[in-house]
Amino acid sequence: MKHSILRTVACCALLGLAGVGAVQAQVPAVAALPDFTGIVQKNAPAVVHVEAKYTGEKQGANRSMRGQAMPNQGMPDDPQAEMLRRFFGMPMMPSPQEQKHTSLGSGFIISHDGYILTNNHVVDHADKVTVRLQDRRTLTAKVIGTDPTYDIALLKVDAAGSLPVVSIGDSRSLKPGQWVLAIGSPFGFDYTVTQGIVSAVGRNLGQRDQPYTSFIQTDVPINRGNSGGPLFDLQGRVVGVNSQIYSNTGDYLGVSFSIPIDVAMSAVQQIKSKGYVSRGMLGVTMQPVNDDIVKAFKLDNGTGAAVVDVSPDSGAAKAGIQPGDIILSYDGQALQQAADLPPLVGMTKPGSKVPVEILRNGKKQTLDVTISEASRDQGAVNNQGATTPPGQSGSAALGFTVQSLDSDTRKQLGLQSGQGVVISDITGPVAAQAGLQAGDVILMVNQQKIGSVAGFQAATKDAKAGSTVLLLVRRGDQSNFIGLTIPDDK
Repeated sequence: MKHSILRTVACCALLGLAGVGAVQAQVPAVAALPDFTGIVQKNAPAVVHVEAKYTGEKQGANRSMRGQAMPNQGMPDDPQAEMLRRFFGMPMMPSPQEQKHTSLGSGFIISHDGYILTNNHVVDHADKVTVRLQDRRTLTAKVIGTDPTYDIALLKVDAAGSLPVVSIGDSRSLKPGQWVLAIGSPFGFDYTVTQGIVSAVGRNLGQRDQPYTSFIQTDVPINRGNSGGPLFDLQGRVVGVNSQIYSNTGDYLGVSFSIPIDVAMSAVQQIKSKGYVSRGMLGVTMQPVNDDIVKAFKLDNGTGAAVVDVSPDSGAAKAGIQPGDIILSYDGQALQQAADLPPLVGMTKPGSKVPVEILRNGKKQTLDVTISEASRDQGAVNNQGATTPPGQSGSAALGFTVQSLDSDTRKQLGLQSGQGVVISDITGPVAAQAGLQAGDVILMVNQQKIGSVAGFQAATKDAKAGSTVLLLVRRGDQSNFIGLTIPDDK
C-alpha cells in the first residue's frame, strides 16, 4: 500500500512538472529590470559629499530643523564601531566630540564653474563648509544663499578646470511607478547607489513642514547623509533633491521624500539673480473640507480648500473672495485637498493675475486674483553678490536695493503715480541698523521726491563716505525721516 501511494505521488509530481513546463512555454518573457550602471558612471563624478562644521554657539540649529531630515551625525563611539572603521574599511566618521559640531550630507554640481545644490538643513548656521569630489579632492565651499522654506542651499567652490555637472530634468513629468535612483553618502559611505520607484507625486506634508513644497514620494532607500543628494530618472537627469524620510526611528522605513527639481532650480535662479527667493501670497486662511462642511454645504465630496479668513487689502480680498468660499481650482489646476493650494500659490510670480475657481452658495464662479509677495524667509542667507535684475537698483553704501512700485501697491498706500520706490532687500549693516525693512517705500532722498528707480539712482550716486543721506520712508500708513550715515573707512 505504501509503495502504491508513493508511486502515485511520484506520478502526480511528474505530471505537475510537465504541466508547469507547458504553462511556462505559453507565458511571454518577463521584461528585464533596468540597468543603472550607465547613469551612475556618467553622474557620480558630479555628486559631492558635504561636511559642515559649527561653533558651540551656533551648533544645533539644523538639528532641530526637521526631525525626519537626514544630516549624518556619525557612528556610535564603541569598540566594535572602532574595529569596523580600522580593519574593515568603514568610513572614518567624526569623533564623538566632533559629531556634536558636524553635519554630513550630499550635494551635486549644477554648473561647470562650481555651483552646488544641497539642502539648507545640511549647512544651516555652519561656520565652515567643505565638499569632497569623487577624485578625492576636498574643496572649501561658500554658502551663496539659502531658502529654509524650500530647504535649499546654493554653494560655490573654486576649482581648477571645468567641473563635471549633472543634467537637470523635469520633475513635472514624473508619474507613480517610474524607476528612480539616488546617489549619496548615507552614514558617510560615499557614492552609495540605491534605487526604487516613484510612490506618489504632489505629496504635501502639511503646514508644519514645508507647506510650499509638493514632494516626490519614493521607496528609494535613503538615510542620514543622503540629504541634498540627487534623485535621477532613467534618462540620467536629476528630478529631485533627496530631503526627508518618514520614520519613527530616524532610519529608513520605506518612505522617502524629495524636493522637485523644478522648485529647487527656481530657488537657485532667484538666489543667483536677486539674492533671495520670493513666493506668491493669495491672502487667505483655509482648512480642509471636512465631513461637517460637506454636510452643511451639501457638497458632493471633500475636494478643495475651505476659506476661513481673508486678509484685508490682499489680492484675495480685492478679488472678492470671502470666508465660507470653497476654492476648487487655482490657475486651472484642480485642488484635491487644501494642502494642494500653498505650493501652487508659492510658485506664482508676485504681481501675476491668476484665475481662482470658487464655490459659493452652491454656485461656481471664477475670480481673477492679483498675487502679492509673501513675507521673506527670515532664516535665509541672502546672496549679497546677486546681479541686479531689470527695474531694480542697489546701493552698496546705503545697504539696500530698491525696485519700482506697481499701481496696485501705490493705490493700497494712497500714493499717486510716480511716487516712491520700494525697498526690495536689505543688503548691508547701514540700512539694517537704521531699522529699514524690505517693503518700506522711499518717498524722498535728501528732500528730493523719488518716483522711479532711475530717480533713486540719480539722487544717491554722489553719496560719499562720512555723509548722511536723509530718507523719507513710508511704512504702512506712517511716514518718517530716517538718516543713513555712510561709514568712513579711513
